[in-house]
Amino acid sequence: MFVVPNPLCLLTALLVAGIASANEPIQLYMPDAPPLTMHHYEGGHGMVGDVVLTALARIGKLTHIVAEPWPRSQIRVAKGKDMLIIPLSRTPEREQIYTWIAPIMELERAFFSLDEPVSNFAQARQRYRRIGVGIGTAQVGILQREGFSDEQIVQLKLGENPAHLLSLGRIDAWFTGVPEALYIWEGSTYRKQNLRRSPTLASTALYLGCSKDCDAQLVEQLRTAISELEQDGVSLLLRQTYLPLQPDP
Repeated sequence: MFVVPNPLCLLTALLVAGIASANEPIQLYMPDAPPLTMHHYEGGHGMVGDVVLTALARIGKLTHIVAEPWPRSQIRVAKGKDMLIIPLSRTPEREQIYTWIAPIMELERAFFSLDEPVSNFAQARQRYRRIGVGIGTAQVGILQREGFSDEQIVQLKLGENPAHLLSLGRIDAWFTGVPEALYIWEGSTYRKQNLRRSPTLASTALYLGCSKDCDAQLVEQLRTAISELEQDGVSLLLRQTYLPLQPDP
C-alpha cells in the first residue's frame, strides 16, 4: 500500500514563492510515468514532478505541462528553446543535446520477474528472451550497452501494462526503475503474486533538463531553487510521500 501525498503539505510547498509572475508559462514536458511524474493525480505530480513544480513556483514561473509521447517530447525539447523536460537520465547519447539544469533524484534500476531473480546482466542475457522496457527510456540504452540483442528488448509504449504482460508470460522480465515497478505492481490485480527483484544493476540521476538553447538566467534560477529545496529537506519530503510503506528489501 502506498502513502497518499498530503495535498495541504504539497500546496504549502508550491506556494512558498508567493504569486507567480504574469510571464508566458514555461512549457514542461513530462510523461505520465508514476510515481516519478503524474499528469492527473489529486495529491500531486509525482516524485520528480512535485520537486520541479515547487522550484518553478519559488522563482515565480507559471507552468504549462505538456503531455506528448515520450520519444517525441525528447526530440521537441532538444530542438526547441527554453523548454523543460523531466525525468531525464543523463546518458552519453543525450549529453550534448540538452542543457542539464540539476539532478532531482537517483533512480535505481533492476530486473523484475516471477521466477528466481538474476544476479547480474550476464545471467539476464542468457536467461531472458523478452525483456520489457519503456520506449524512449534510458533502460533501452543501458541494455544495449550491456550487449542485449534487439530481439530481447521489448519496448513498451506508454499505457501498456508491464505487470499484465509479465503475468501472462508475454515478457520474461521487466527492467525498470525500482519505484516504478513497486508502484505499478502494488496497484495492479497481480499484486498477490510474488514479484521477484534482482539486485540494483544500474543507477542514474534523474535530471531537470532544458533545450540546448536555454535562457541562462532561467537555468541559474532553477538550479538555485532546486538546491535550496534539497538543503531544506523539502525535496525529500515530497519524494517520500510516493514510496511504499514497506519498501522491497
